[in-house]
Amino acid sequence: MAHTQKISTCLWFNDDAEEAVSFYVSLFEDSRITGLSRYGKGTPMPEGSVLTITFDLADTEFMALNGGPHFKFTEASSMVVRCETQAEIDRLWAALQSGGGCEHRCGWLKDRYGLSWQIVPARLREMMLDPDAEKTNRVMAAIMGMVKLDINALEKAYKGA
Repeated sequence: MAHTQKISTCLWFNDDAEEAVSFYVSLFEDSRITGLSRYGKGTPMPEGSVLTITFDLADTEFMALNGGPHFKFTEASSMVVRCETQAEIDRLWAALQSGGGCEHRCGWLKDRYGLSWQIVPARLREMMLDPDAEKTNRVMAAIMGMVKLDINALEKAYKGA
């Protein structure tokens, strides 16, 4: 499939990009590995090891690079996943923190590879962009008291219930 996406994200891994990408594409519909390149002779990594992997997550193109231990993921960048149901939030939350990930407050977690994720209700953007500041303040206050986000509790906060 030819992509028309002008800008995409490159994720830097030490040496486990292939494992991470295989894990990520297993979690999301419309996801697949689309290409792979390997290191050759005389390069900083072992010959034949994975250099880059291009992949789609939910029809969004990414690239993963095995670049060595020089750079690490930080919470300054994260993957935001908009979920339609609480069941989807629960499934992704459990899967992404499995194998050594850790949860943080406000719907954030870090997976076993160190990549930060925000698992949020699809409607959260609409709630946070509401021109009624009281509504957005109530939603934000509710979020601040949560670890994994609860769609029903956020809806109640939004409605002032």
